[in-house]
Amino acid sequence: MSLDYDLQAIQEMREAVKRAKVAQQTYLSYTQEQVDAIVKKVADTAFEQSLTLAKLAVEETRMGVVEHKKIKNEVGSRAVYESIKDEKTVGVIKEDRVNKVLEVADPFGVIAGIIPTTNPTSTAIFKVLIALKTRNAIVVSPHPRAVNCTVEALNICLKAAVEAGAPDGIVGWISKPSMEATSELMKHRDVQLILATGGGALVRAAYSSGKPAYGVGPGNVPVYIEKTAKVANAVKMIVDSKTFDNGTICATEQAIVVDRNVYQMAGRELKNNGAYFLNEEEKAKLEKIISPAPGKLNPDIVGQSAIAIAQLANLSVPANTSVLIAEETRVGKDVPFSIEKLSPIFGLYTANSYEEAKDYCLKLLNLGGRGHSLSLHTSDDSVAKEFALQMPVSRIMVNTLSSIGAVGGTTALTPSLTLGCGSFGGNITSDNVSAKHLINVKRLAYGTKEIKIPKPAKTVLEDHHNKTDAKVEMEEIVTLVMKQMEPIGEVTQEEISKMVNSVLKKYQNN
Repeated sequence: MSLDYDLQAIQEMREAVKRAKVAQQTYLSYTQEQVDAIVKKVADTAFEQSLTLAKLAVEETRMGVVEHKKIKNEVGSRAVYESIKDEKTVGVIKEDRVNKVLEVADPFGVIAGIIPTTNPTSTAIFKVLIALKTRNAIVVSPHPRAVNCTVEALNICLKAAVEAGAPDGIVGWISKPSMEATSELMKHRDVQLILATGGGALVRAAYSSGKPAYGVGPGNVPVYIEKTAKVANAVKMIVDSKTFDNGTICATEQAIVVDRNVYQMAGRELKNNGAYFLNEEEKAKLEKIISPAPGKLNPDIVGQSAIAIAQLANLSVPANTSVLIAEETRVGKDVPFSIEKLSPIFGLYTANSYEEAKDYCLKLLNLGGRGHSLSLHTSDDSVAKEFALQMPVSRIMVNTLSSIGAVGGTTALTPSLTLGCGSFGGNITSDNVSAKHLINVKRLAYGTKEIKIPKPAKTVLEDHHNKTDAKVEMEEIVTLVMKQMEPIGEVTQEEISKMVNSVLKKYQNN
C-alpha cells in the first residue's frame, strides 16, 4: 500500500514537471505587459480568497487563527504584488548608456517549491507570484499535513493565471506528497532551482540536491526589552506578535530578555496582557510537553493557543491567558524554554547589565536561530546600531512586532514568506526572498577603454637561443671561407677579406 502511494506520488510529480517545462517554454515568449497582467490577476484572485483559504488551512492543519491566516494570505498576495509589480523581469531590464552595459533578464526555468505546514496557503501564493513574475514555472510539494489547503491555493492561482492568458501547466503540484517524491522533485533533471521553506532536514536536502537552492533556517528569535524602552508599548507588541497565528511565523519572538531596571514594570505589563507566569512545578510539567527529547520540539504544540497547550500539560490557567511564561537562566538543547517553540510560550531571562543581555541574545541565536531575526525595544538608537553591528542575524526589528515585521507587514522590508539567513545560518542569501532572486541577469558590455598591450620582454631562454643561433651562423661562414681557401693555399689579408664579404653576401641573400 505504501509503495503504491509512493509510486503514484513520484509519477504525479514527473507529469507535473513535464507539463511545467512545456508551459515555461511557451511562457518565455511573453512580453512584460502580458506577464504583469497575469501576475495581477493571480494576486487579485488570491487576495479575494484569503478568508476561504485561511479557514481551509486552520481546519486541515489544526494550527493558528483564521483571522490571522487571512492577514498572512493578504500579505502573500496583495503586499507581495505591490512590492514586485513595477520590477522589470522580461528582456532588457537596465541600460547604462554612459558605460555601455545592457542587462537582460532570463528565467531559471522550472522551480521546485517546498511549502511548510505552518504557513501553507500564504507561502504557496507568494511563491507562485514571484515565479510567474519572472517567467518561471513552478511545481510545488505541499506538506503532508497541509495538502488540501495548499493544493486549493495553487489551483486558484493556476485558474486565474490561465484565464489571464498563461499556458496551462505553468503551476503544478503533488497532491499525494511523500519524502521520496519531494526528493526526486528536487533532483529532477528539468528542475533548475529549489525554493525551500520548511524544517531544517528539508532545507539541508535541498542544498544537497546538486541544484541551486534558496533555503531558510530556523528562527529562535530573542526579544530584548532594553532599559530605555517604552515598556507598556513594547510588551503589548510582543504579546500581540507572539499570539499572531499562535506563533507559527518563524520570525516570532521565542524568548524575552529584559533589563533588570525595567523587570518589575515588564512583568506587570505582561500580566496585564494576559501572560500567565508558571511556578516551578508547572514549569516542569510544561517542559515535558514542549520537548519530549533534548532539542526536539513536540509538533502537537505548534500553532496551538496557550490554553490548549496548558490543557495538554494538565495545567489550570485563567480563561484569558494569552501566553505562558517561565523564568529561565540557562540556554541549551536540554532547556525546553530556550528552544524555538512556534507557539505562545516564552522563556524569560533577566539581564543584570547590557553586556549580559547581549550574551543571552547571542546564546539563544547560537542554539538555533543564527542568521534569522532578532527583536529589540529601545529608545536609544546607538543600542539598535550596536546590535545591528554585532548580532549574527539578517534582520533586526526595532519597536515593532517581530513576526509580521520581518515579513514586511509592519516594516519597509520586502514582503516575503521566505526569509534568508545568510551565511550565519548556512543560506545563500540574507534577503527576504522575492522576484529578483528568480532571474539570471545577462550582461552585454561594449568596449569603453583603450588599452595598449605591451610586448613581452625577452626571456633568459630566448636570449640564450639568439646567442646560440648567432654562434651557429658564424661557424657556417668560417667554414665556407675555409673551403674557398683550400685550393689556393696561402693568401693575403686582402684576399681573405674579399672572400669573407663574398660569403656574407651569399649568406644574406639566402
